[in-house]
Amino acid sequence: MGTSKQPVTVPTEVSVDDLLAAIPDERKRADAGRLRAVMGEVTGESAVMWGPSIVGFGRYRYTYDSGRTGEAPLVGFSPRKQHLVVYLVGGFEERYGPILARLGPHRAGKGCLYLKRLDDVDGSALRELIDRTARVHKGVNRASQR
Repeated sequence: MGTSKQPVTVPTEVSVDDLLAAIPDERKRADAGRLRAVMGEVTGESAVMWGPSIVGFGRYRYTYDSGRTGEAPLVGFSPRKQHLVVYLVGGFEERYGPILARLGPHRAGKGCLYLKRLDDVDGSALRELIDRTARVHKGVNRASQR
């Protein structure tokens, strides 16, 4: 009998406030609060916990080439020990190279932007990355509902 793997990253009832308040490092806690405010302002969405550690804003549906579908936040972040991990649209490095050049110190992975400190990056570039990601995901959502 086959089993269907259930996604781990789904909206939960966990309190975003509690997660952020539990961040031991004061600077990282403040950065997470600022990032929450920026993402909420840019997306017009409230913060919701997705799984145990991702603060997400809004939602969109996706479909892989295999036909597998799922749901994810438009944008989100996770306050990890070493970095703030910002979840953006896949391929953002190729899509938004000029914006990343303005951003300042960061590392990038597949759909993930790793930041040490918000004060070290260009806030307008970060807002632009968040806005463009939300717009792309909203477009994916509209297209998948045809």
